[in-house]
Amino acid sequence: MKIQLATGNQHKVEEVQSILGSDLGIELIGYQGEEPIEDGTTFYENALIKARSGFSANGVATIADDSGISVEVMGGSPGILSARWSGEKDDAKNRELLLSQMIDMKNRAASFVCSIALVSEQGEFGFTGVWAGQLATESKGTGGFGYDPIFIPEGFEVTAAELTPDVKNSMSHRFLALSQLADFLRRPQ
Repeated sequence: MKIQLATGNQHKVEEVQSILGSDLGIELIGYQGEEPIEDGTTFYENALIKARSGFSANGVATIADDSGISVEVMGGSPGILSARWSGEKDDAKNRELLLSQMIDMKNRAASFVCSIALVSEQGEFGFTGVWAGQLATESKGTGGFGYDPIFIPEGFEVTAAELTPDVKNSMSHRFLALSQLADFLRRPQ
């Protein structure tokens, strides 16, 4: 079965391939079409917009995700605005701004959220994973991308950027959502 992944983010492609593995008999192909306008109000709505766009372009079953960081004392922000929180699509600037906004906050509870949409001839399906933790007070680590260097997963004393890819990919928000997708794909259709 071929499934295309609607993303221009090579880090996500590598992470999805690593998490899904080869046991499902899926050939994951990239889709580099025109990016649709993500004007949804939730992670799932934005993922669905991208998956619909990919599927309508060529009729190949398409998965897309939308993900970001949600900070409790900020009412869930940056949320769907995570990728451009600083006004630019710049991971370092986004992290710096968020850390500066949280400088005096004692409650640093945060979660990574990933929603995945699958659009195929069988319909539209959604899967969401939440990875709980807290914000660090400074960036640490060189692995991962996005907010990984300032996110300390629950049960750890290091940031997601300090975890090995294998450890991160066995518990992350994307892993949790993709695990639900994999379980769905294993069911007889």
